[in-house]
Amino acid sequence: MGKIAIVTDSNSGITQDQGRELGIFVVPMPFYINEVMYLEGVTLSQEEFYKRLTHDESISTSQPSPGEVCGLWDNLLKEYDEIVHIPMSSGLSASCETAMGLAQDYDGRVQVVNNQRISVTQRQSVLDAIELRKAGKSAVEIRETLEAEKFESSIYITLETLKYLKKGGRITPAAAALGTVLNLKPVLQIQGDKLDSFAKVRGKKQAKRVMLKAMQEDMEKRFAKYVDKGEMCLEIAYTGDDAEAVEFKKEVQELFPGFDIHMDPLSLSVACHIGDGALAIACAKKVTVE
Repeated sequence: MGKIAIVTDSNSGITQDQGRELGIFVVPMPFYINEVMYLEGVTLSQEEFYKRLTHDESISTSQPSPGEVCGLWDNLLKEYDEIVHIPMSSGLSASCETAMGLAQDYDGRVQVVNNQRISVTQRQSVLDAIELRKAGKSAVEIRETLEAEKFESSIYITLETLKYLKKGGRITPAAAALGTVLNLKPVLQIQGDKLDSFAKVRGKKQAKRVMLKAMQEDMEKRFAKYVDKGEMCLEIAYTGDDAEAVEFKKEVQELFPGFDIHMDPLSLSVACHIGDGALAIACAKKVTVE
C-alpha cells in the first residue's frame, strides 16, 4: 500500500493545530482586507475577522495561489506516494477547479475530490478519507468513494442580517431594506453545489424552527436508511456568536437525542458573504469502510 497524504483547506473548519492532530494538511484560505492579504487561521483569527467585518472594512475572498498549492504537493510527494486533496465545493469556489487543473500535471499521484462539501460537511469528508486510508484504500479509491456520496449531505442556514447578501448582489437593496423593516430572516440551503433560498420568515426564532423541521424531514425521509444504520452525522455551524450557537445546539440535541453533534464556526469564506450571527444545521453521511 502506498503512503497517502490527505490535504484540505481551512473552509473545512479544521484548524492548523487540528490538522496536525489528525495527521492531515490544511491549506489556509487567503483574504484581502483593505487590499492586504491575510491567511485564515494563520495571520487572521476568527475574532479579528469579525472585528474588521463589523467596522465595514473592505473584505474580499480569494483562493490559494497555484504556486502555493503545487509547492505543498511537491513537498508532500517527497515523502508520500499519493495525495488526496479535498477542497471546498466547486459550486462555491473556483479553488476546486483550479486544483483539478493543476493535478493533471502529476501523473495521477494527486487526486482532487470534487464532492460538493463545505464547512462541517467538508470536515466529515476529511474524516472519511482518513478512515478509508486506514482501511488501505488507494488515493483513487478514496476520491471515487467520496464523490459517489457527494449529495448525501444537507445544510440549512439562517442569517442575522441581509446586509452582506445585498453587498454581494444576491438580493436587491430594496428587498434588503424591506426585509430589515419586516424583520425577515432568510433560510438558505446548500444541497450540493450552490447556496439557494429555502424560506423567508419573521424573526430568528421562526427561522430556527423552519431549519429544524427541514432537517427532521431530511432525516426521516431522504436519509432514513442511513439514520437506521447509524451512518448520519449531525453538525452545527455558526458565525460569531458563540453563546447563541451553544443554545441552538441544545435545541438540536433535544430534537435529535441519539446524535453526537459536532459544532464549528463557519469558515470565513462563507462568513464574509453572510455576516455575523448566522446559524446553520447540517448533516452528512459518513462512509462505511468494507
